[in-house]
Amino acid sequence: MDLFIKHEHSELIAKLRKWEHAYHTMDAPIVDDATYDAARTRAREIEAQYPELSGADTAVGAKISSSFKTQKHSTPMLSIRDIFTKEELSDWIKRCGVDDFWIEPKVDGLAFVVRYEDGKLVQALTRGDGTTGEDITENIKTILDIPHTISHKDNIEIRGEVYMSHEQFFALNAAAEKSGGKIFANPRNAAAGSLRQLDAKITASRGLRAFVYTWGGGDRMWETQSEFFDFAEKLGFKTTKHWCRRCLNIDEIQAHYDYVNDIRSDIPFDIDGMVVKVNDVRMQIALGATANAPRWSVAYKFPAARAITHIKDITIQVGRTGVLTPVAELDPINIGGVMVARATLHNADEIARKNFRIGDKVIVQRAGDVIPQVVESIEHAPNSTPYEFPSVCPICGGDVLQDDGKVARRCVNAYGCSAQLLGRLEHFVSRKGFDIEGLGPRQLELFVANGWIKSPADIFTLIANYQLPITNLDGFGAKSVANLDAAINSRKAIDLHRVIYAIGIPEVGDATAKMLARTYGTMENLRTQSAIQLTALDGIGEVMANEIVKFFADENNKKILDDLLSHLEIRRGVLHTPAGGGTPPLHGKKVVITGTLKNYTRDALRDLLEGMGAKVQSSVSAKTDILIAGENAGSKLADAERLGVMIWDEQELENKIK
Repeated sequence: MDLFIKHEHSELIAKLRKWEHAYHTMDAPIVDDATYDAARTRAREIEAQYPELSGADTAVGAKISSSFKTQKHSTPMLSIRDIFTKEELSDWIKRCGVDDFWIEPKVDGLAFVVRYEDGKLVQALTRGDGTTGEDITENIKTILDIPHTISHKDNIEIRGEVYMSHEQFFALNAAAEKSGGKIFANPRNAAAGSLRQLDAKITASRGLRAFVYTWGGGDRMWETQSEFFDFAEKLGFKTTKHWCRRCLNIDEIQAHYDYVNDIRSDIPFDIDGMVVKVNDVRMQIALGATANAPRWSVAYKFPAARAITHIKDITIQVGRTGVLTPVAELDPINIGGVMVARATLHNADEIARKNFRIGDKVIVQRAGDVIPQVVESIEHAPNSTPYEFPSVCPICGGDVLQDDGKVARRCVNAYGCSAQLLGRLEHFVSRKGFDIEGLGPRQLELFVANGWIKSPADIFTLIANYQLPITNLDGFGAKSVANLDAAINSRKAIDLHRVIYAIGIPEVGDATAKMLARTYGTMENLRTQSAIQLTALDGIGEVMANEIVKFFADENNKKILDDLLSHLEIRRGVLHTPAGGGTPPLHGKKVVITGTLKNYTRDALRDLLEGMGAKVQSSVSAKTDILIAGENAGSKLADAERLGVMIWDEQELENKIK
């Protein structure tokens, strides 16, 4: 045997072991998926050429943590062999010798198995090293998608994947960034870290979800993989059936793979490929498995959502509140089919903690259409030095300060910084604010650069004061200026909650703005509230209350707001009240919307319900009062039925409104 090949294989195995330990055990990856896949594929190629090296274990696995009780699996939880091309898929299909397949998303989470005896959940284990898993029974019980009891009374094991949705992942990291907690690199690691907590209360707070995809033991009542999904859903489990398909040949498999890859960014959780399975269970049994993987299944991987590139420069963006956000200017790289040239570095503390430098070779990740982020520095450039965060604003030269207890650094020149002005104006005219058609970032940038808009009030005198010079700008004819004037005038009569949101009070988002509008009814009432009075409201803490009071106490804000109000006719905040006064009809009710409605957009219905006093939420729980279910309602409808939540269809909703 070539000694060079033997040495290469030995180094690959050592790297794989190191990377797998970081990924599976420490929940902290040190290389991107593409790098790992390439090394693993190369190791297999060498083993295929030199079978004497195949004794080295290249199966994916995790070292078992000593913090958990452990137990051997009744049958091993094998890994699935990865393929990356249609040619590899064709070779696998020929070896299987069948023409009936089931293709399902490969959810990027943490594998688990749950065991039921006499219909009761008695134990849950992680995959661990495939032979032995960690006991996570109490933690798994906190996940809404895992029923504690099922109607199937025979002993059975169900296997699946715990995951974290994109929405929950971003919320978790945002909260951690504010509190100085751990920032997770991706939803998979956030899910793994959350599930493998010694305190089940922490797991319960993380909003984990779960899909099931196969069984591990017990009597079988189904003949195909697709029938198993039906069986699992009848027991109350969630599956990825919505994105699955039965296929009869390679072209159908490829077509569905391409379709799911195209809509991948719209799927609310991470997937990194499609699992292709022989559909007939008897054929699965006949094909059997190798020591590491089943022969009847492969993972057809998508293009990597992570990649390696270099930081060419680090620039600073200044937001509407003055916060300085560092941005990595990258050598452009294709990540999952999208060219990425810029990625966030979060803040000064993150740069220092991970020692990002100009010239670094780095891992960059992109999930859906979320802003790309730099995850890890792999290698510093020669003679590079630590990055020095600016002490003055790069836009206006104003001082940069860091508030006590906060990671953000802020330009203090709030009213003389053009970047802050532009950010505030973009927020002001955004969809949830004044929503002025034809007045977007490009137009605002032009008007601010010419000195025509210096505050929100100037928007309402813009055409009267500068109609002729505006028509002389490229892209602005007489008709477009007239349309812009009409759009601006149409927003002079506006709901109070839109004004509260648009003026940009720190910490106050759309939902809080609506709650404040309902509670106080007028801007005058809101402006006079003390922090103590504000914290008495449900959902307003001390930090938010202090920000609201501070905003209205600022002399510059007072003048800007008074100038704005002189142009507006504000509709009162309580939009729907019973005849003769009293509380709104849905006061305090927790409502969730799912599916497609014929007569309402999602935003319009949210506004209507919140105007009637409801609290519109994104997910169903035992505390939900009402689920409004349109057509094609998905898992939320099943959750509501299981939890006994009141369900209204669109006709029932119309009746209640009337």
